[in-house]
Amino acid sequence: MAQMSLYLFTGGALALAFAFVFHVAHTAMLAAGRRSLAVLVPAQRLAGAGAGVGSVDLGAGTRRRARAGGEARRAAAVPASVGSGELDDAAMPTTPVAGLALTGAWVAWALIGLSMLLRAIVVGRGPWGNMYEFAVAFSWGITTGYLFLQRRYPIRAIGFLPTGVALFLAAYAATLPASIEPLVPALDNAPLLTVHVAMAMISYGIFATSFAAAVGYLVQGTGDRYAWLPSHRVLDAVAYRAVIIGFPIFATMIILGSYWASIAWGSYWSWDPKETSALVTWLIYAVYLHARNQRGWAGRPAALILVIGFGAILFTFFGNLYFSGLHAYSGLNTPTTIP
Repeated sequence: MAQMSLYLFTGGALALAFAFVFHVAHTAMLAAGRRSLAVLVPAQRLAGAGAGVGSVDLGAGTRRRARAGGEARRAAAVPASVGSGELDDAAMPTTPVAGLALTGAWVAWALIGLSMLLRAIVVGRGPWGNMYEFAVAFSWGITTGYLFLQRRYPIRAIGFLPTGVALFLAAYAATLPASIEPLVPALDNAPLLTVHVAMAMISYGIFATSFAAAVGYLVQGTGDRYAWLPSHRVLDAVAYRAVIIGFPIFATMIILGSYWASIAWGSYWSWDPKETSALVTWLIYAVYLHARNQRGWAGRPAALILVIGFGAILFTFFGNLYFSGLHAYSGLNTPTTIP
């Protein structure tokens, strides 16, 4: 069963590579706007609202006109309250490879998810007790967050960012020892390990999509420079929705981790490098939630905070490879750590 888990992970990693390549191709085709694509741009629809349909050819002869009218068209189609509604993914331009990109992501999600399930059966807990397992889970969490949010918002044009990060983590996991070893006694708490680290995996994955939306927002600008990207309002709504979902999960993860620390190490908080970086990360996202609702900080500054926040997420994940502490990874090959 453990070997089958590895085979499924390998297949999932290959599917992620497939998804990433076709997401890049999809975005490149949209950006090129070649006449042969004959892309369609139906009017964006809010859930419960009526839908109009229109089309525009983004070939060389009409690209300038599309850009010039892009802001007005988006302003009419996407009201300021977009964050409370849901947009049909068909609202954005499409390409012949768009379906392949999304299919690859779903296949990767299924295969890696099955790999983790078999691993969990073998180890008798959540399949994230060492660096290999958590890197796989982190990759799956990012894919999950992206697939969940893209069903509600037309963000496939920036899908190469979360799928690219997920692919990087899967490739990194493939370089690590995948052997199954028992945890040290202090950390051998299957219920807390399963729930605590699962919350980290889910929140990290959702925050990755907020990062992608923030990068898209910084590229798009409030003037909606590019017709092939989601509007700045949609990108802002996606980033905000992702943080609203991920923030309380991340906070609960820290609280459970503190409780577990009191059991394992006799102290609720030890200013361990991973504890400290997780707290700093939580504060960054708390600042974002406050800043987004302030007139002077909404928009570009808030998007920059999300980029910094995901950098903090990656530091929290990788930092203890370089800084010793209670969470320190024991040579990477002994699963005695809490991610």
